[in-house]
Amino acid sequence: MTRHLRGAVLPMLLLATWEAASRAHLVDPRLVPSPELVAYTAFDQVVHEGLLRNLAASLLRDVAGFTLGSSLGVMIGTVLGLSRIADRLFMPSFNGLRQIAILAWIPLISIWFGEGEAAKVVFIMAAALIPVVLNTHEGMCGASAKLVDVARTLTFTRWQLVTKLYLPSALPSIATGVHLALIYAWVASIGSEYFMTVGPGIGGLIIAGRERFQMDLVILGILILGLVGFLINRGASAVEARLLRWRDT
Repeated sequence: MTRHLRGAVLPMLLLATWEAASRAHLVDPRLVPSPELVAYTAFDQVVHEGLLRNLAASLLRDVAGFTLGSSLGVMIGTVLGLSRIADRLFMPSFNGLRQIAILAWIPLISIWFGEGEAAKVVFIMAAALIPVVLNTHEGMCGASAKLVDVARTLTFTRWQLVTKLYLPSALPSIATGVHLALIYAWVASIGSEYFMTVGPGIGGLIIAGRERFQMDLVILGILILGLVGFLINRGASAVEARLLRWRDT
Protein backbone atom coordinates (compact mmCIF):
# COMPACT_ATOMS: atom_id res chain seq x y z
CA MET A 1 0.00 0.00 0.00
CA THR A 2 1.48 3.32 -1.07
CA ARG A 3 1.86 6.31 1.21
CA HIS A 4 -0.95 8.14 -0.62
CA LEU A 5 -3.36 5.25 -0.18
CA ARG A 6 -2.49 4.96 3.49
CA GLY A 7 -3.27 8.66 3.88
CA ALA A 8 -6.73 8.10 2.38
CA VAL A 9 -7.68 5.37 4.86
CA LEU A 10 -8.85 7.66 7.67
CA PRO A 11 -10.93 10.00 5.45
CA MET A 12 -12.63 6.98 3.84
CA LEU A 13 -13.36 5.46 7.26
CA LEU A 14 -14.84 8.76 8.45
CA LEU A 15 -16.97 9.02 5.31
CA ALA A 16 -18.20 5.42 5.72
CA THR A 17 -19.02 6.04 9.39
CA TRP A 18 -20.86 9.25 8.48
CA GLU A 19 -22.87 7.42 5.79
CA ALA A 20 -23.67 4.50 8.08
CA ALA A 21 -24.77 6.77 10.94
CA SER A 22 -27.02 8.74 8.59
CA ARG A 23 -28.66 5.62 7.11
CA ALA A 24 -29.18 4.09 10.56
CA HIS A 25 -30.71 7.38 11.84
CA LEU A 26 -28.19 7.53 14.65
CA VAL A 27 -27.76 11.29 14.20
CA ASP A 28 -30.23 14.15 13.79
CA PRO A 29 -30.28 14.97 10.05
CA ARG A 30 -30.94 18.62 10.89
CA LEU A 31 -27.56 18.76 12.68
CA VAL A 32 -25.57 16.21 10.67
CA PRO A 33 -27.00 15.93 7.14
CA SER A 34 -26.22 12.88 5.03
CA PRO A 35 -23.30 12.80 2.60
CA GLU A 36 -25.82 12.58 -0.27
CA LEU A 37 -27.45 15.85 0.80
CA VAL A 38 -24.06 17.58 1.08
CA ALA A 39 -23.13 16.29 -2.38
CA TYR A 40 -26.42 17.57 -3.81
CA THR A 41 -25.86 20.94 -2.12
CA ALA A 42 -22.39 21.09 -3.66
CA PHE A 43 -23.82 20.44 -7.12
CA ASP A 44 -26.57 23.02 -6.63
CA GLN A 45 -24.10 25.59 -5.33
CA VAL A 46 -21.80 25.10 -8.32
CA VAL A 47 -24.58 25.23 -10.91
CA HIS A 48 -26.96 27.82 -9.46
CA GLU A 49 -25.51 29.63 -6.45
CA GLY A 50 -22.03 30.79 -7.47
CA LEU A 51 -19.86 28.49 -5.36
CA LEU A 52 -16.97 28.85 -7.81
CA ARG A 53 -17.24 32.64 -7.59
CA ASN A 54 -17.02 32.48 -3.80
CA LEU A 55 -14.05 30.11 -3.98
CA ALA A 56 -12.30 32.32 -6.52
CA ALA A 57 -12.84 35.38 -4.30
CA SER A 58 -11.29 33.60 -1.31
CA LEU A 59 -8.33 32.37 -3.34
CA LEU A 60 -7.67 35.77 -4.95
CA ARG A 61 -7.53 37.64 -1.64
CA ASP A 62 -5.46 34.80 -0.20
CA VAL A 63 -2.92 35.12 -3.04
CA ALA A 64 -2.85 38.92 -2.72
CA GLY A 65 -2.28 38.88 1.03
CA PHE A 66 0.24 36.04 0.86
CA THR A 67 2.25 37.71 -1.92
CA LEU A 68 2.43 41.03 -0.08
CA GLY A 69 3.17 39.43 3.29
CA SER A 70 5.84 37.02 2.10
CA SER A 71 7.60 39.63 -0.07
CA LEU A 72 7.64 42.15 2.75
CA GLY A 73 8.64 39.42 5.19
CA VAL A 74 11.71 38.44 3.16
CA MET A 75 12.82 42.08 2.96
CA ILE A 76 12.31 42.75 6.67
CA GLY A 77 13.90 39.45 7.70
CA THR A 78 16.90 40.14 5.49
CA VAL A 79 17.44 43.59 6.99
CA LEU A 80 17.05 42.29 10.55
CA GLY A 81 19.36 39.36 9.84
CA LEU A 82 22.14 41.40 8.25
CA SER A 83 22.08 44.51 10.43
CA ARG A 84 23.06 44.10 14.06
CA ILE A 85 21.69 47.54 14.88
CA ALA A 86 18.30 46.77 13.29
CA ASP A 87 18.25 43.37 14.99
CA ARG A 88 18.85 44.85 18.44
CA LEU A 89 16.42 47.74 17.91
CA PHE A 90 13.47 45.98 16.32
CA MET A 91 13.66 42.19 16.84
CA PRO A 92 12.69 42.28 20.56
CA SER A 93 9.63 44.38 19.73
CA PHE A 94 8.73 42.13 16.81
CA ASN A 95 9.01 39.05 19.03
CA GLY A 96 6.70 40.74 21.51
CA LEU A 97 4.12 41.71 18.90
CA ARG A 98 4.02 38.25 17.37
CA GLN A 99 2.81 36.83 20.68
CA ILE A 100 -0.47 38.67 20.13
CA ALA A 101 -3.06 36.41 18.53
CA ILE A 102 -3.59 37.44 14.92
CA LEU A 103 -7.36 37.66 15.42
CA ALA A 104 -6.81 40.35 18.05
CA TRP A 105 -5.75 42.74 15.26
CA ILE A 106 -9.10 42.54 13.46
CA PRO A 107 -10.77 45.41 15.39
CA LEU A 108 -7.86 47.77 14.65
CA ILE A 109 -7.63 46.70 11.02
CA SER A 110 -11.38 47.15 10.63
CA ILE A 111 -11.18 50.69 12.02
CA TRP A 112 -8.15 51.65 9.93
CA PHE A 113 -9.13 49.99 6.63
CA GLY A 114 -12.87 49.36 6.91
CA GLU A 115 -14.38 45.92 6.32
CA GLY A 116 -13.88 45.61 2.56
CA GLU A 117 -11.23 43.91 0.47
CA ALA A 118 -8.39 46.16 1.64
CA ALA A 119 -8.91 45.18 5.28
CA LYS A 120 -9.06 41.48 4.45
CA VAL A 121 -5.88 41.60 2.38
CA VAL A 122 -4.05 43.52 5.12
CA PHE A 123 -5.13 40.93 7.70
CA ILE A 124 -3.95 38.05 5.48
CA MET A 125 -0.71 39.91 4.79
CA ALA A 126 -0.06 40.26 8.54
CA ALA A 127 -0.62 36.53 9.05
CA ALA A 128 1.78 35.61 6.23
CA LEU A 129 4.39 38.17 7.27
CA ILE A 130 5.29 36.73 10.66
CA PRO A 131 6.65 33.25 9.73
CA VAL A 132 8.56 34.64 6.74
CA VAL A 133 10.27 37.33 8.82
CA LEU A 134 11.26 34.87 11.54
CA ASN A 135 12.58 32.19 9.19
CA THR A 136 14.38 34.65 6.92
CA HIS A 137 16.03 36.26 9.95
CA GLU A 138 17.08 32.85 11.25
CA GLY A 139 18.46 31.83 7.85
CA MET A 140 20.47 35.04 7.45
CA CYS A 141 21.93 34.76 10.94
CA GLY A 142 22.84 31.12 10.29
CA ALA A 143 25.14 31.83 7.33
CA SER A 144 28.55 30.20 7.69
CA ALA A 145 31.06 32.58 9.29
CA LYS A 146 33.88 30.88 7.35
CA LEU A 147 32.15 31.55 4.04
CA VAL A 148 31.57 35.16 5.06
CA ASP A 149 35.30 35.54 5.82
CA VAL A 150 36.19 34.02 2.44
CA ALA A 151 33.77 36.34 0.64
CA ARG A 152 35.26 39.37 2.38
CA THR A 153 38.75 38.20 1.49
CA LEU A 154 37.62 38.09 -2.13
CA THR A 155 36.34 41.68 -1.67
CA PHE A 156 32.70 40.89 -2.35
CA THR A 157 30.51 43.98 -2.43
CA ARG A 158 27.60 44.24 -0.03
CA TRP A 159 25.21 43.35 -2.84
CA GLN A 160 27.29 40.30 -3.78
CA LEU A 161 27.37 39.17 -0.18
CA VAL A 162 23.59 39.31 0.00
CA THR A 163 22.81 37.73 -3.37
CA LYS A 164 25.62 35.16 -3.63
CA LEU A 165 26.08 34.16 0.01
CA TYR A 166 23.37 35.14 2.47
CA LEU A 167 20.27 34.51 0.34
CA PRO A 168 21.41 31.09 -1.00
CA SER A 169 22.45 30.09 2.52
CA ALA A 170 19.09 31.20 3.94
CA LEU A 171 17.01 29.67 1.13
CA PRO A 172 15.97 26.49 3.03
CA SER A 173 14.85 28.57 5.99
CA ILE A 174 13.07 31.08 3.74
CA ALA A 175 11.29 28.23 1.95
CA THR A 176 10.06 26.92 5.31
CA GLY A 177 8.76 30.38 6.21
CA VAL A 178 6.98 30.76 2.88
CA HIS A 179 5.45 27.29 3.28
CA LEU A 180 4.09 28.27 6.69
CA ALA A 181 2.93 31.61 5.31
CA LEU A 182 0.83 29.81 2.68
CA ILE A 183 -0.95 27.85 5.39
CA TYR A 184 -1.39 30.83 7.72
CA ALA A 185 -2.63 33.00 4.84
CA TRP A 186 -5.35 30.52 3.91
CA VAL A 187 -6.53 30.26 7.52
CA ALA A 188 -6.47 34.06 7.78
CA SER A 189 -8.44 34.36 4.53
CA ILE A 190 -11.34 32.46 6.05
CA GLY A 191 -10.98 34.30 9.37
CA SER A 192 -11.15 37.64 7.58
CA GLU A 193 -14.31 36.59 5.74
CA TYR A 194 -15.88 35.31 8.93
CA PHE A 195 -15.28 38.47 10.95
CA MET A 196 -15.43 41.00 8.10
CA THR A 197 -18.43 39.70 6.21
CA VAL A 198 -18.61 42.22 3.37
CA GLY A 199 -18.06 40.55 -0.02
CA PRO A 200 -18.08 37.00 -1.42
CA GLY A 201 -16.03 34.09 -0.09
CA ILE A 202 -16.21 30.61 1.41
CA GLY A 203 -16.31 32.12 4.90
CA GLY A 204 -19.43 34.06 3.91
CA LEU A 205 -20.93 30.83 2.56
CA ILE A 206 -20.46 29.15 5.94
CA ILE A 207 -22.00 32.14 7.73
CA ALA A 208 -25.01 32.04 5.38
CA GLY A 209 -25.48 28.35 6.15
CA ARG A 210 -25.29 29.00 9.88
CA GLU A 211 -27.80 31.84 9.77
CA ARG A 212 -30.26 29.79 7.70
CA PHE A 213 -29.57 26.68 9.78
CA GLN A 214 -28.51 24.84 6.61
CA MET A 215 -25.96 22.47 8.07
CA ASP A 216 -25.38 20.88 4.66
CA LEU A 217 -24.08 24.26 3.48
CA VAL A 218 -21.92 24.67 6.57
CA ILE A 219 -20.41 21.20 6.18
CA LEU A 220 -19.82 21.82 2.47
CA GLY A 221 -17.92 25.01 3.31
CA ILE A 222 -15.82 23.20 5.91
CA LEU A 223 -14.99 20.40 3.48
CA ILE A 224 -13.92 22.94 0.84
CA LEU A 225 -11.68 24.71 3.35
CA GLY A 226 -10.03 21.46 4.35
CA LEU A 227 -9.55 20.30 0.75
CA VAL A 228 -8.07 23.61 -0.41
CA GLY A 229 -5.81 23.76 2.65
CA PHE A 230 -4.63 20.21 1.96
CA LEU A 231 -3.88 21.01 -1.69
CA ILE A 232 -2.02 24.19 -0.73
CA ASN A 233 0.12 22.28 1.76
CA ARG A 234 0.88 19.45 -0.67
CA GLY A 235 1.68 21.87 -3.48
CA ALA A 236 3.98 23.92 -1.26
CA SER A 237 5.76 20.75 -0.10
CA ALA A 238 6.32 19.65 -3.70
CA VAL A 239 7.67 23.04 -4.78
CA GLU A 240 9.88 23.29 -1.69
CA ALA A 241 11.34 19.83 -2.32
CA ARG A 242 12.02 20.70 -5.96
CA LEU A 243 13.70 24.02 -5.12
CA LEU A 244 15.91 22.43 -2.48
CA ARG A 245 16.99 19.33 -4.42
CA TRP A 246 20.54 20.72 -4.54
CA ARG A 247 20.93 19.98 -0.82
CA ASP A 248 20.79 16.25 -1.51
CA THR A 249 23.41 16.30 -4.26
